[in-house]
Amino acid sequence: MTILEMAPDTLFNSLLWVGFIFLDLGLVTLIYRFFGKTGLYTVIVASVIVANIQVVKTVAVFGLVATLGNVIYGSIFFATDILSEVYGKKAARRGVWLGFIGMALATLWMQLGLKFIPHASDFAQGSLVTIFGLMPRIAAGSITAYLVSQHHDIWAFLFWKNKTQGRFLWLRNNASTMVSQAIDSAIFCSIALWGVFDTATWREILLSTYLLKLVVAAIDTPFLYLAKRLSPTVLKREAAAK
Repeated sequence: MTILEMAPDTLFNSLLWVGFIFLDLGLVTLIYRFFGKTGLYTVIVASVIVANIQVVKTVAVFGLVATLGNVIYGSIFFATDILSEVYGKKAARRGVWLGFIGMALATLWMQLGLKFIPHASDFAQGSLVTIFGLMPRIAAGSITAYLVSQHHDIWAFLFWKNKTQGRFLWLRNNASTMVSQAIDSAIFCSIALWGVFDTATWREILLSTYLLKLVVAAIDTPFLYLAKRLSPTVLKREAAAK
């Protein structure tokens, strides 16, 4: 299917999705430039929570049915790759666990919030139930997939960095993230979405979600080079602030 053959809504979603990638990765890089390691930790926590809200929405992008949230979720891998490259394994793992804590707290707080009986004037309960009623299952799938794939990503990124003696940043970025995203997609879709959709739709979501994540992983490569180029300035400012 070419761009000209797409339905107007699919074309709009596709263009918006591409723009969203560049906006998101650009913002993460900008946050790193001005807030360093702390900024990346903030991005990870915010992205984990928002991605798991967006994932309940399905959209058509480039003729594929996919869950929303893959762009935001992809920026988590981008952030942990910067942490691995600049600060090392310990800092990257700290970011992963902060994201886990953020998601766990968000899930707990929203489930407690849904237990409150709404007032007669309330208009939001139904919408909140629709979005967050699935959250325990989505959170279980997401947290499991997140912890497994992120720890693999950190290990693989540093494995390839050592194997290539610090050369070929593009290789360790893509080799680690593309395998980790496959692990993430398989675990998440199996736990969170199996039975929610019919089998054909589930398979399409699994495949399309992974393919779209691959695109995000490929596009974030030049942004990772930019972040590395900015790192001496960021590290100097962080050292001066101690």
